[in-house]
Amino acid sequence: MEITITLVILVVFFILSGIRIINQYERGVILTLGKFSGMKNPGLRIIIPIIQRMIKVDVRTTPIDVPKQEVITRDNVTVNVDAIVYFRVIDSAKAILETTNYVYATSQFAQAALRDVTGNFELDDLLSKRDEISQQIKEIVDMQTDKWGIDVENVKLQNIELPNDMKRAMAKQAEAERERRAVIISAEGEKAAAQAIADAASLLANTAGGISVRTLQTLEKISTEPSQKTIIVVPSDLTNTISQVVKS
Repeated sequence: MEITITLVILVVFFILSGIRIINQYERGVILTLGKFSGMKNPGLRIIIPIIQRMIKVDVRTTPIDVPKQEVITRDNVTVNVDAIVYFRVIDSAKAILETTNYVYATSQFAQAALRDVTGNFELDDLLSKRDEISQQIKEIVDMQTDKWGIDVENVKLQNIELPNDMKRAMAKQAEAERERRAVIISAEGEKAAAQAIADAASLLANTAGGISVRTLQTLEKISTEPSQKTIIVVPSDLTNTISQVVKS
């Protein structure tokens, strides 16, 4: 009787030890005696203990950081560039059977692709064409990881770190550009003001009594300010007569 109870307990323990729970975002890769024998979908699953082994694979989108890489651009500027790669497993069996660590393998290949692609661009293009560079890296990494059952969804360049002397040179260039634009704007303003004055002078000259009215306005403005100067106002008709006499 005791032997029967012991056997029942052992059988129950044996069955319970083979129970596995697979989450909705996971897939189970089954190895029977070390050989791939199938896949398990989410839910409560049972495997044969000792004989079978189940490896769970997360099939959600996974971001991995690509560590900072020192890159020499095509115009011989040394920069440090890092990125982030978003990928997901689309074939769990390949991810387990084709590489020892698919996350590490993807990260390492992304580092190599990052160095290769960014090294083919000049510094100005590297700063202004991030999307294009990211797309090139994505295509290269995606092509390589496809045989591992990995789909690279996106690659984003994060930081592009410039040498200190290059930062100072770019700051000086930006400052010079701002000063140049300020000079141009100031010159355009003076030109517009001069044109407005010329137009106003032409309009006053062609308007009867315009100069006289303008003169009276100027005198009125001066009279309100304390001054030790004596102003003699000569009628414009008189100055015109004197000018004609002198010419004759």
